[in-house]
Amino acid sequence: MKKEYWFILIAYIVMQLSGAIGVPLLMFIGSLLGKSHHEVAELSVSLWIVISFSLTFIISLILLRKEWTNPIRSESALSPRESMYWAVGGIFLAFFAQIAAANIEYWLGIEMGSENTEQIVSLIKTAPIVILVTSIIGPILEEIVFRKILFGALYTRMNFFLAGLISSLIFALAHGEPEHVILYSAMGFTFAFLYVKTKRILVPIFAHVSMNTIVVIMQLNPDWIQKLQQL
Repeated sequence: MKKEYWFILIAYIVMQLSGAIGVPLLMFIGSLLGKSHHEVAELSVSLWIVISFSLTFIISLILLRKEWTNPIRSESALSPRESMYWAVGGIFLAFFAQIAAANIEYWLGIEMGSENTEQIVSLIKTAPIVILVTSIIGPILEEIVFRKILFGALYTRMNFFLAGLISSLIFALAHGEPEHVILYSAMGFTFAFLYVKTKRILVPIFAHVSMNTIVVIMQLNPDWIQKLQQL
């Protein structure tokens, strides 16, 4: 694996753990400004998510700058037009995988609904700028880390199914909801398929960003969704 990839993995792991220091630091700064603990508690979490994800995103782009400016041309990669079709179709494919996985979890007795999603929506309501992380920065980082780097490294040593399964399981566990491992793994496996099918990381990035954006909009507008269901 390229050393740049190792640096990105380390930066991503540090980012995930940085809240233990970053959030209390922001709360301390808030208290110095005369804000109450209640006022700065959730806001500090929201702001640190934006800061930590943004810094990791910038670091990743810098480390990958040679690949963006001088991309490796793969003869097996689909054409831009075909890739665009798969990118759009991938949104529906990801939703189908999510629905199928959710039904399997329901059949297994696992309660529907994601605590992680509810927390994210709460953070967005506290600081709307968080939507940039949940809809754009976060999905791009996840595709770089879990598909381009992790899946890519595994795929050079084993077949697609095993590489997709292992990387998707790690992707699922990284979301901190082990009870929904099937749900997140299904989505991860779908994005890995899109990556292999097109040989372009931008395809699963587009599908992932679009899917997250749609989910966030739906969660923020439950009344609107109910009205659509009544039509």
